[in-house]
Amino acid sequence: MDSKIDVFISSQSFQEEDLRGKTAVVVDVLRASSTMITALYNGAKGVIPVADMGDASKISQNLDSSHYLLSGEKDGVKIEGYDLGNSPLDYSREKVEKKTIILNTTNGTKAIKRAGLAEEIVIGSFLNLEALLDHLQAVETDIGLVCAGWKGRLALEDLLCAGNIIYELTGGNLPENVQDGAKVAFGLFEKFGDDIEQAVKTSNYAVRLKDIVSEEDISYCCQLNRMHVLPVMKEGIISDFYGKEE
Repeated sequence: MDSKIDVFISSQSFQEEDLRGKTAVVVDVLRASSTMITALYNGAKGVIPVADMGDASKISQNLDSSHYLLSGEKDGVKIEGYDLGNSPLDYSREKVEKKTIILNTTNGTKAIKRAGLAEEIVIGSFLNLEALLDHLQAVETDIGLVCAGWKGRLALEDLLCAGNIIYELTGGNLPENVQDGAKVAFGLFEKFGDDIEQAVKTSNYAVRLKDIVSEEDISYCCQLNRMHVLPVMKEGIISDFYGKEE
């Protein structure tokens, strides 16, 4: 492929201008990306990512309460008074079908908002890797892989997923002239890609939140190609690129 690929290790590791004119792929494996992909797969109309509780409240005031779900977490814990937290396992078809999800998370939704100058914003994770790759192989812009990280710090699971994306896009042969971030992500996947779940379970995030986030959540988020869904941001709402219009 001809597109140049860069990797940003957290939402605070780049300037907004760095993504201007690029295709931005926001990756928050644990768990915002996985949650959005699951919600759309199970029939949610769309996801509105917000940076904080204030924005969530403002948006919810303008929507019919029967048509939206206020969702999200702070430091891994469901926000009091919200309909749902940030566990993808909670986003069943029974709960989310035909609903708009207003989502507020510690890292993922902030990364999405910060990527606002990109030509296109898509959401990636292990769950939708194949659908994401199909799309990226056809784009003509340069690609910026934005790892959500954890409060400005590197998160292994996001960088590992970015490395997986790069590995597949390059056929396992990393060009010499790629950015350092892409080299690091690629190397991480080469080392740990044979057992993604084990690598993620020993990551700082998984250890930090082991009493909050279930092991089932983490195992679920490590599954490859579970859903052919491509969440794409358009006019503030994320919907499935492959979804059929009603």
